[in-house]
Amino acid sequence: MTFQRARTEEQREIRRRAILDMASAMLDEMPVAAVTLNELSRRVGLAKPNVLRYFESREAVLLELLDHFLREWLAELTGELAAGVDEDLPMAERATAVAEILSRSLSGRVVLCDLFGAQGSVLEHNVSVEVVARYKRASLDRLTAMTALIQKYLPELGENATLFSLHTMVMAGALAAYSTPPPSLLAAYRAEPDLARFHLELNDSLKLALNAALLGALPRD
Repeated sequence: MTFQRARTEEQREIRRRAILDMASAMLDEMPVAAVTLNELSRRVGLAKPNVLRYFESREAVLLELLDHFLREWLAELTGELAAGVDEDLPMAERATAVAEILSRSLSGRVVLCDLFGAQGSVLEHNVSVEVVARYKRASLDRLTAMTALIQKYLPELGENATLFSLHTMVMAGALAAYSTPPPSLLAAYRAEPDLARFHLELNDSLKLALNAALLGALPRD
């Protein structure tokens, strides 16, 4: 892919979109940690200084993708919860259904979970105040949307729905790191099967964690 010099706002937006699309394609092939600005520049057909005209760093690119994937997930989650949770069920059964849907939905979005895991320790570093503040403002909007979704099916959570929503994303990121071990660790598991108990299946481990979180947050009789 090669580009002529961008002279109009439309051309600049096309180039920004191409950079984001290429970074997204790379995330389908490799973990967040392996995505570099040099390789992104090479694949998109731009010199590295030209990529930096549109995004101040690799982390700025990935933060924008994280927000994009999060918006997509929440839009799909709306339908998944509507189809899978009967609002007339007792509270405990609704909680179990919500935890199961969230864990299944997130475990099918490995890239989103990988970005969640990298957010605090990597992605929010090496970015300007302007970029991180813009991302955090968008994140507040996503958190508000997710909170409203959770409260629709579990109104008993009250204000705890916000904390549960935030913890859901944090847990998905943390547990995802253990569900995709590197080749050397997989070889160690094969050589010593007892070690494989550290290999967590994302769906099962996330469902257990979310059920425990909901049980702790919901009111007791």
